[in-house]
Amino acid sequence: MSKIETFSYDNKIVRNFGVATAIWGLVGMLVGLIAALQLIWPEMNFTTQYITFGRLRPLHTNAAIFAFVGNGIFTGVYYSLQRLLKTRMFSDLLSKVHFWGWQLIIVAAAITLPLGITSSHEYAELEWPIDIAIALVWVVFGINMFGTILKRRENHLYVAIWFYIATWVTVTVLHIGNNLEIPVHMWKSIPVFAGVQDALVQWWYGHNAVAFFLTTPYLGLMYYFLPKAANRPVYSYKLSIVHFWALIFIYIWAGPHHLLYTSLPDWAQSLGSVFSLMLIAPSWGGMLNGLLTLRGAWDRVRRDPILKFMVVAVTAYGMSTLEGPLLSIKSINAISHFTDWTVGHVHIGTLGWNGMLTFGVLYWLWPRLYNTKLHSVSLANTHFWLGTLGVMFYAIPLYWAGWTQSMMWKKFTPDGFLAFGNFLETVTQIIPMYMIRALGGTIYLLGAIIMVYNLWKTAKAGTLVENVEASAPARETYKSHTGDHWHRWIERRPVQMLIFSTIAILIGGMVEVFPMLLIDENVPKIASVQPYTPLEIEGRDIYIREGCISCHSQMVRPFRSETERYGEYSKSGEFIYDRPFLWGSKRTGPDLHRVGEKYPHSWHYNHMYDPESMSPGSIMPAYPWLINQEINTAYTPAKVNVLKMLNTPYDDGYAERAVADLEAQAKTIADELRDQGIEQENLEQKEIVALIAYLQRLGTDIKPDPVTENR
Repeated sequence: MSKIETFSYDNKIVRNFGVATAIWGLVGMLVGLIAALQLIWPEMNFTTQYITFGRLRPLHTNAAIFAFVGNGIFTGVYYSLQRLLKTRMFSDLLSKVHFWGWQLIIVAAAITLPLGITSSHEYAELEWPIDIAIALVWVVFGINMFGTILKRRENHLYVAIWFYIATWVTVTVLHIGNNLEIPVHMWKSIPVFAGVQDALVQWWYGHNAVAFFLTTPYLGLMYYFLPKAANRPVYSYKLSIVHFWALIFIYIWAGPHHLLYTSLPDWAQSLGSVFSLMLIAPSWGGMLNGLLTLRGAWDRVRRDPILKFMVVAVTAYGMSTLEGPLLSIKSINAISHFTDWTVGHVHIGTLGWNGMLTFGVLYWLWPRLYNTKLHSVSLANTHFWLGTLGVMFYAIPLYWAGWTQSMMWKKFTPDGFLAFGNFLETVTQIIPMYMIRALGGTIYLLGAIIMVYNLWKTAKAGTLVENVEASAPARETYKSHTGDHWHRWIERRPVQMLIFSTIAILIGGMVEVFPMLLIDENVPKIASVQPYTPLEIEGRDIYIREGCISCHSQMVRPFRSETERYGEYSKSGEFIYDRPFLWGSKRTGPDLHRVGEKYPHSWHYNHMYDPESMSPGSIMPAYPWLINQEINTAYTPAKVNVLKMLNTPYDDGYAERAVADLEAQAKTIADELRDQGIEQENLEQKEIVALIAYLQRLGTDIKPDPVTENR
């Protein structure tokens, strides 16, 4: 008979992460709502450079993913891990370091992103000092988690813990791989990979950030909290095994489906599509395992708002994991990519799956943390219906907008001309859909505010039980028995679970990424493609700073509708000096890869100063500060040196002449602007000149096929 040991669970760290989840959730949703309103009324950008759409959009995504969902993950993990392992967390100190370190990272993001300090990589916009801080805090979390696992009193590792382990190791690999960069100065770095290679590594990271930060840890929470809330066992142990291993092995291959019809080699696109379709099976296996856990409990579901939140969450998980693979079919992707359909799809996952499950978990936890009843079941039900309606009013108009955009972009007249040759017509057409989307976001935010009030009143009615006394037998060395399921060997050995999970997620990454990095034939060189000049480098960094990538792509796909509208389709060899790549994910404005030399300098000057002066009805914000702010050349030589270190063919010692070359090119452009009627003092020193230099360079390194040009 094992000795009974007494110990306590740490509820305070759970409460802290739960409070952070609720607060950052409101912040992230509010920023998202403001950004949505800016797309309807561009005057809400207030011609203030720190709150334009281009700067708020990455702030919103980072707040939603890493502040709201991230804290939600840690809330659930710190609560469930202790109970599943029958032990307190390995170190209270590490728990506190993890909590405060994560909050400081979020604050750093909230400061730097509006300042325009960004790497521009989707879901990885934070610059290198913050990347290092993320890595350190993530290691602290890992030590605390694995230390807890190793000192456990329970031999068996429950299915939720498998997902926690896979999450930790995969996010570690992704974060390191995608953030290989060389610092230029404290708040600027240049990525090691360029062009097509950078695009593949980014979307290997980007897709799997969704997979292993927004999905696998939440599946772990589903496997713990859904059975707890329903007071029923998980439907199928065997299905959970298949779900886990199939999901983590297949998911890592699917990243290239974000790059269909781009300059990425066809073999990589095809791998992404095939494995994306395969994902339907394990994803729906997990969804069914969750929903069938509720078999026989549907009367409770109708009465219990917590279970209703969880049912909608698991259903949204199933819908988004069906839609994602369908969008990776090339014929469907040709319609959806660069449209608002993709935005709607993403928010079914974030608002429906992550948001609704987080709400359900918080409602379940709070009465237990404070040893009292939930303040108001009625308010929780109200929140449920507001949240559900908010998701619908958000997503459905964006599907409508996406189809509208795609059909208008591709429509030709009987004479063979584009029916909507002016891109702006396709923007103004969908503004009513944007209005409905903003209404949906408002409804969803209102529901979250009600939740915060409900949880606050619940806490006021009780007292936080910081340490929960518990007891359990000391763990004995497990001895296998005849007839044991084969998977028990892995489940009872966390080191093996870690090793096999690592192998499963590394295979797909190595097969896809390594050939792109090591085989030159995957990125054919084009002799006429030259490195950017120092002035163009500074203009490109201004483009990145202002978040232009949020609305403009730089990838003309090989469709007649795109080559007619923009010009020659994009070639992989054109991007070999693009660090980072700037292909974009969404077209709120037109593609810019062939914009070079399409308009006179004065057009770009006036367009940035007052977009409607050039494009009446435009929803683009104005950028008057570019007219007044001077080009910062303090780091131009350092940028040239780093690029040369990365094999950009600048001459030896060119960095010393870089500023002089920049000033000479700036003077040429400024003189041309004056010839075109722009009168401004010291024009050659202003940021607008650098941005014009960059825009006028885009797509001009290759000469279009005359046949294509004359069609």
